[in-house]
Order: sequence, then structure tokens, then C-alpha cells
Amino acid sequence: MFDCMEALGMGPRQLYDVTSRGACMLRKANPFFGGLDPFAWTGSASIQSVETQSTSSEEMVPSSPSPPPPPRVYKPCFVCQDKSSGYHYGVSSCEGCKGFFRRSIQKNMVYTCHRDKNCQINKVTRNRCQYCRLQKCFEVGMSKEGERPVRNDRNKKKKDIKEEFVLPESYELSGELEELVNKVSKAHQDTFPSLLQLGKYHTNSSADHRVQLDLGLWDKFSELSTKCIIKIVEFAKRLPGFTTLTIADQITLLKSACLDILMLRICTRYTPEQDTMTFSDGLTLNRTQMHNAGFGPLTDLVFAFAGQLLPLEMDDTETGLLSAISLISGDRMDLEEPQKVDKLQEPLLEALKIYARRRRPNKPHMFPRMLMKITDLRGISTKGAERAVTLKMEIPGPMPPLIREMLENPEAFEDQAGSSADSSPAPAPAPPPASSSEAPAAMKTEADDEEDSWGTENGSEPSPEEEDDYDDDDGGEEDQGRASDSDGEPWGLEGYSDDPRKSHSGRAQ
Repeated sequence: MFDCMEALGMGPRQLYDVTSRGACMLRKANPFFGGLDPFAWTGSASIQSVETQSTSSEEMVPSSPSPPPPPRVYKPCFVCQDKSSGYHYGVSSCEGCKGFFRRSIQKNMVYTCHRDKNCQINKVTRNRCQYCRLQKCFEVGMSKEGERPVRNDRNKKKKDIKEEFVLPESYELSGELEELVNKVSKAHQDTFPSLLQLGKYHTNSSADHRVQLDLGLWDKFSELSTKCIIKIVEFAKRLPGFTTLTIADQITLLKSACLDILMLRICTRYTPEQDTMTFSDGLTLNRTQMHNAGFGPLTDLVFAFAGQLLPLEMDDTETGLLSAISLISGDRMDLEEPQKVDKLQEPLLEALKIYARRRRPNKPHMFPRMLMKITDLRGISTKGAERAVTLKMEIPGPMPPLIREMLENPEAFEDQAGSSADSSPAPAPAPPPASSSEAPAAMKTEADDEEDSWGTENGSEPSPEEEDDYDDDDGGEEDQGRASDSDGEPWGLEGYSDDPRKSHSGRAQ
């Protein structure tokens, strides 16, 4: 006989004791394991079975996928209001404006507005005026140093934030650039004394009302003009690498940028409280007197530009570097070696960028805004060329010789029919119309400011032979004569040396 037996059924059953007396009797048996609760066992098994079925069902029927995140929506392009593709150079912008800004900055493009420098920029008109489009890029905050194109990627944003903390450390001038900055700054200061070094004095000549031309003031300007030009030539000769260029290229660059530099210099001596400008000998003229001295309709444009320089708060070093960049520019027309000129300009651009950023760590947009002033200067110079045409008919005598040389550029008057008859053939490679044509009134302005310093240092008069040389340079051999100077100096400055006191001042007739 079996000692015990297990009755099996649909579920777990109790075990019965069959050894006790009466085990075979038909009566209810006692469980062999009295402490075991059959209901608990059965219930537990049932729950386990249900859980197993539930788990199996979940594995067999996949849950519905979560909906995709909505596409990112950027603000419209800050420049032209077209559809933005992300944040580029610090602001939300479209692909067109992003590419335009990148090309303009990388190639140091200089644009000109043919209207009033206030063109409306939108997605329809954005290609009509490159000057105003670039200006608006700066106004809305686009900056080459701001950031690389970032399409709202969080990891890239974090990386950019980390790099921003390193920026101040990277804006340090190398030893080579530091030396370049010092040389350019000294060349500028030695050829153009600051306003603080001057003793101002005034004149009452036609100070209250505008006239067509005040001959007394004009005589003063004509006296200063040649000295101003010679100062600019001296400044150029002291720029590292400038004298390594061909004589023809030196002449082209000087004729193209001389007025730009003169205008920049005089405008840095603007006093807004009195609305006056001070020249290098301390002569201070108000707006009316500047008009009467020969600037005429150019006057308000010059004063407006001077007012635009004030927020930049440029010091002598920045003014000198900006002048050098304006002078050494490979986009001038008729250059023999434009690549070499560009190569000389590159360290000047880098030096100004680092110097300006180091001086204003919280104003990263100052450097591109300074570069935009070169465009403004070229526009003023173009207007100056137009003024020169009418001025030549108002003055009683000829223009000072060196001013006349700058004006003797056919391209400067290409838009003015018949005006070329008043000037002689171009003496040297012709500079671009936007910058070289501005010799007249604009030049006189700067001339005044330059003359002041030269007026006290250099009183030398040109010899009659020299004046005759200038008067006779209308012939076709003019270029040849200049290029074959004994000293190899541009613009026929035969006696000119590095020492300004040894050079001829070439006074006006």
C-alpha cells in the first residue's frame, strides 16, 4: 500500500492522510499539511496566471508611438524679414543675408549707396543697395566675432558659450602686430597733432552768413593744402612695406586715398558743442566759415560724417590704422600688384580688429563699423570731386600744384561731361572714382588741418624752378618724369625726404 497518495485535479489539491484509522472510511479527511491554506494557494496561482497573460498581451501588442515634436519656428530674418533658416552671426537671418554678410566681411567689401544711405531693405529690395543692406546687418547685431552659424543646436550653443569666455584671452596682439601698431600710431601722431596739443584761435571772417566764397579763407586753405598732402605722403612712407611697392602703385594709392585720409583727419577734430573744426595750426572755423572757405554744398555732408565718428570714440592709434587701411587697399584701379597690396593690408586689418576689441571688450561691433567709415569717406570724396569742378571757376587763380595733380584724373570726372577740359591728363595710374575724385573741397578741408602742423614746422618756400616744374607737368611726359625722380618719390616730390623739414612745401600760387 502506498503510505500516502496525492489526488491531482485541475488545480492544486490537498494531501490526505491514509494511515490513520478509518482512512478508508467515507469521511472527510484532515489535510496532511494542516498549516497550508488552500484558498491562498489557489488565489495566488490565479493572480500569477492573470499577470502572465497581461504581460504576454503587452508584448504582443506594441504601444502607439509618441507624436513627433513640432518643427522649430525661427523669427523672420532681422535684415530683410524673409524666412529665417536659423541664427547666423548672432542673429536670426535667412540664407541670403547670411551669405551676403559673410562675403562682405571676409573680402572687406566696400559698397556705395547711390541715394541717401537710407534705403529700405526687405526681401524684395535687399539686392538693390548693398551698402544699406550691410549697414542694416550691423544695425541688427550681426558680427563676424559673434558666433558661427548655429541652427539652435543645444550642444553647439553650449560650446559657443564656453568659447565666449575664452575670447578676451585671444584678443592679444602678437609681438609682430604690436610693433606694427606702434609704428602706424607714431607715424600718424608725428604727422597729425591731436586736438589737445593745439592752441585754438578763431577768426571773424564771414562767420555769420554764408557766401559763395570768402577769398581770405580760401587763401588760407590753399596755403594749407600742399602741406597737408606732403604730410600724408610722409605718413604713407612710414607705413611698413609701403615703399616696397612700385612707384606707380604708390602714386595710385596716394592719389586714391589722400582725400579720404584728409577728411578723416579733419573730422576727428570736430567739436560738437561749438559745431566747429580745428586745423593743425589751431585755426578753428564754424560751419558757416567752412562753407565759405570753399566747401560749399559739401559742408553739411562733412559735418554729418564728423558727427557719426563721435560714437566710435576712436583714439589716435585707431585713426592711424584706419587711415593706413584706407590707403593700402588692393581694390584701387590700375594697380600693378594688387595682390601685394592686399598682403600688406591684411596685418593692418588684424591689428585694428584686435586693438579695437581689446580696448572695448563689451562692444564687438566697433571694428566692422569702423571699416564702414571707409565707404562713407569714399562717398564724400566723390562729392568733393564734383565740388572741385565748380570751385575752379570761382577761385581767381589756379589750384595748388599737388591738389591739381590729384584732380588731373579723368576717371574722377567720368560722370561730368566737359569738365575734363579744365584739368590736365592724369599723371599716374588712375585711382577708383569713388576715392580719388574727391580731391577738391574735401581736400581743402583736410588740407587746412594738416597745414596747421606743417605751418609751424615748415616755412620753406618752393623755388621758382620747382613751381615751374609743377606748372609744366601738363605734358604727356608727366608720368615718365615722376617715375624717374632721382629719389624715386611719388608725385614729383624731388626734394622730399623722410625728414619733413628737408622737403619742399610747395606753396599755392
